[in-house]
Amino acid sequence: MKSLNNIPPPTGGWSAFGSGCQAAIPIAIGYLPIGITFGLLAKSAGIPDHITLLMSLVIFAGASQFVGINLLAIGAGLGEIVLTTFVLNLRHLLMSASLAPKVDPRASKYYVALLSFGLTDETFTVASFREEAELKKEFLLGLNLLAFIAWNAGTWMGVFLAAGLPLSIKTSMGIALYAMFIGLLVPACQKSRPALLIALLAMAIHSLLYYPPLFSGLSLGLKIVITTVITALAGAIMFNEEEPS
Repeated sequence: MKSLNNIPPPTGGWSAFGSGCQAAIPIAIGYLPIGITFGLLAKSAGIPDHITLLMSLVIFAGASQFVGINLLAIGAGLGEIVLTTFVLNLRHLLMSASLAPKVDPRASKYYVALLSFGLTDETFTVASFREEAELKKEFLLGLNLLAFIAWNAGTWMGVFLAAGLPLSIKTSMGIALYAMFIGLLVPACQKSRPALLIALLAMAIHSLLYYPPLFSGLSLGLKIVITTVITALAGAIMFNEEEPS
């Protein structure tokens, strides 16, 4: 796979939009099977089709959508669903704060709000590892829009078309997201020693929170938030200066 950092820096306008779409291709390829899996899961849980499609259109947060479907299936209350998804998505506040200094300062607040809606773990990874100091708003729009289209297309296929797939194919779709994220992370870690160290630190911290029984009472969302905060603080302390070119 071609490293996303090798895509030439966009100059603006349609060129930047096209570069963003090009950078989003690996994300789109990964989102399709995960979206199909989500559609299948919602279908099997008895969620009405229009609710499933609206979740992908309006929420556009894979982890929260999967958690929401599971909570709805077991009859959880509205307050529990809202609180769980809120905690799970707190990491987006940190990702937004990290990416904000690189966003085109000429973008209006409405444009920034639109871009923030499209922020996911994967689009953040691609955008944050870009080498240019300023990210064109059109680039981010192309990056987010193609990912959004792929996720919704996958959801649609899962709801209406994938019911007849063999069970082996359905169960294998869940690994696509992890494979995609590894494909985004490895090229960046190969080019950047700080990125490699931060990734290893995040894995170590999350493992310490996940496996010992002492932390078994913490929700998965809270563990992710704690890992993100500690890793971000450690990165800011260890790498508080720009890397030499």
